[in-house]
Amino acid sequence: MKLPVSWLKDYVNINISVEELARLLTLAGLEVEEIHYVGWAMPDYAAGEKHEFKTYGLSWDPDKLVVAEIREVKPHPDADRLVLCDLFDGKDEHLALTGAPNLLHLKGTGKLEQPLKVAYAKEGAEIYDGHKEGQVLTKLKRAKIRGIESYSMVCSEKELGISDEHEGIIFLDDDAPVGTSLADYMGDAVFSIDILPNNARNVNVLGIAREVAALTNQPLKRIDKKPYESSGEAIAEKVKVNITNPELNARFVFGLIRDVEIGPSPYLVQRRLRLAGIRPISNLVDATNYAMFEVGEPLHAFDYDVLAERAKGKPVVITTRTADAGEKLVTLDEIERELQESNVLVCDEQSALALAGVMGGLESEITDKTKNVLLEGAAWNFINIRRTANHHNLPSEASYRFSRGVHPALAEDGVKRGLYWMQKWANGKVAPDLVDNYPLPPADPVV
Repeated sequence: MKLPVSWLKDYVNINISVEELARLLTLAGLEVEEIHYVGWAMPDYAAGEKHEFKTYGLSWDPDKLVVAEIREVKPHPDADRLVLCDLFDGKDEHLALTGAPNLLHLKGTGKLEQPLKVAYAKEGAEIYDGHKEGQVLTKLKRAKIRGIESYSMVCSEKELGISDEHEGIIFLDDDAPVGTSLADYMGDAVFSIDILPNNARNVNVLGIAREVAALTNQPLKRIDKKPYESSGEAIAEKVKVNITNPELNARFVFGLIRDVEIGPSPYLVQRRLRLAGIRPISNLVDATNYAMFEVGEPLHAFDYDVLAERAKGKPVVITTRTADAGEKLVTLDEIERELQESNVLVCDEQSALALAGVMGGLESEITDKTKNVLLEGAAWNFINIRRTANHHNLPSEASYRFSRGVHPALAEDGVKRGLYWMQKWANGKVAPDLVDNYPLPPADPVV
């Protein structure tokens, strides 16, 4: 599991070094295999001194890599594919030359009504070369490019070591403070942690934050159980859930959010997801992944209108059952899969919609036209999920967690957290209440 340390800080105060934190987690059974520095200062080791952890990455010079704002994008006088950016770094105004394709549509449009916040590298900054394979360090020097003197640049994720993305520059969130060092604003260190198969409680940020709080004697910052406002018709009038085998599906929870506005999620969210190994897609899909990483409950989002149309004016009836002999399902990766009779499916009255605990189906996926979302959280038999994922050779973030055994209590927590982020990022209206079928609560432990 890849864990950005900055994410941990949302839930627990960390007043020790990154290396000391890694050491404590390792001694507690959460083995940190390597540390990837993305902006934060890396430790200095004396010549010949042994590195305790495999450590790599790029530290950002706080004086030479800062938040800036582009105020105007001008055409280059001698190159159609280059533009000149008038920008301000909190102290001085600069002219930055770039060929970033996500700026070309703005050239010659005059002063920007809303300046664009960007990652700005000054002369002398050390970054990765965005035009070379791999991670090749380069230092920014003055040069003339097509008759224009260039001494600085606006950066892509590849140049900062965040990801391999270099097709355009980073657009930071509108509230990014101009002049702040990038290291302070969005620097990080990422732990690669080996999570044992029986340690599902720690395959999430909150679980590891709980361990850190105990190890460092710090209070844990808890998540609000009722974080969003609800309105409109209750979900109970719209959706019903049937569970045919509680031994395989102990709990199934649905929430409904209406009138969402699909777009990108905030940049700092996208950055965290990338560092955690997840590709950002849209504010809705990112909300499901973000909530999963927070609390440990994999979520699945259905296009409610697709299901409502298939229900032909009646309430949507969702059933979990095992597959029939010869039954097939096209999963989100666009592969038609022949199912085993032991595989558990999420179905409506027409056909299968998802391979439970592993991957959703293509037919009811979220698209850029989705307006209403049905959000699922569930508890599945961990042995069944492990066998299903192995049989179909289909590892996923969901099966990675469910195959370790996710507690049924997290189904409700995960759905509420996912709805919270969807409301915050996509301006949706959450329907009152949840649909919650919980036929097999776990027995209370006896000590």
